[in-house]
Amino acid sequence: MKTYAYTHDPIPFDFQQSVERFHVEEIPLFAPSGRGEYLLMDIKKQDLSTWRLLNIFKEATGADDREIGYAGLKDKNATTMQRISLPKKYEKMLKHITTERIEIQQKHYNHLPLKVGQLKGNRFEILLTQISEENAKRFEEVAQKMSREGFPNYYGYQRFGEDGKSWEQGREIAHSNKRLKGAKEKLLVSAYQSYLFNRWLSQRVNLSQVIARHSIEEAAEILRYPAPLIRDLSRQPQFFKLFLGESLMQYPLGKQSHSRDSYFDAKRFSKQQIAPTGLLAGDRVSRAYADARHLEQPYDDEELRSLRGDRRFAWIWLKCFSSRYDKEKQHLRVAFSLPKGAYATAFLEEVGKHSLRPRRRR
Repeated sequence: MKTYAYTHDPIPFDFQQSVERFHVEEIPLFAPSGRGEYLLMDIKKQDLSTWRLLNIFKEATGADDREIGYAGLKDKNATTMQRISLPKKYEKMLKHITTERIEIQQKHYNHLPLKVGQLKGNRFEILLTQISEENAKRFEEVAQKMSREGFPNYYGYQRFGEDGKSWEQGREIAHSNKRLKGAKEKLLVSAYQSYLFNRWLSQRVNLSQVIARHSIEEAAEILRYPAPLIRDLSRQPQFFKLFLGESLMQYPLGKQSHSRDSYFDAKRFSKQQIAPTGLLAGDRVSRAYADARHLEQPYDDEELRSLRGDRRFAWIWLKCFSSRYDKEKQHLRVAFSLPKGAYATAFLEEVGKHSLRPRRRR
């Protein structure tokens, strides 16, 4: 269970992820040069995972796995726009792609191939149903607040498989000390990394909730922290409290640093200039230190060496939010942008205060 940051009452609505109701488009990191030995393609796909998309291009062109580049993974049950790259020599072979679920909308040339992570973020357009006019207004108000104040960057339920327990397999594989075989094992271990991150983030949100809702004396007793520390934390202007040694990163793209002055960094955080990051346990990763490391360590797995570790933004901001309400159908169509790696469903769950994970059919 994750801890929600916002305290408003739940907002009921119906969400079903499908090609008609869920649209996502990558925001590229750079503009193609127009020249070079690589072909960049803007692909529109429906009801296809990114892995299946790459396999279709591999089968049609004869390209090797390592020759096909992509920036990020996109949902299967959606209409998505994403960019992939191929060496220019395979361009003539694209005629062998015949499925109607793939449409090559634009082609560009570039000097370098596309690499994982080379995108600024994603634009989403989502249709919500069975939502009253009053709740649609409440949804819009909360979303606008999240544009100003941000929200926790949890991994979405999609990360953990249909039963929500793929991380357990990932933990077993990670502790087997064997070399990972193929994309599936890497995905399972990364689900374990994500599980640890979500638990850490939930604990940090809960800690911040205690400070926000209680007096200094009460919070000190609940958290078993010295009252002077609670007093210093409560002076920070933002909800998510920063600790000494926090791993910070310029937002939304930038260099990493560690907090040496929590109050000074909190001011920059409240202005959306920097954001704290959480650990994705693994090999060759930077860890927090001092007080922040004390909070991070219970959710670290220092035995996980089969996959490289990383840092992930713990707190993000909603951008470019807009909405249209259909009173007759009780439909709310929302559009917004999020930084790369962020889950639209995590935002929807924070607003709605309920899980969106589909129930498993017997």
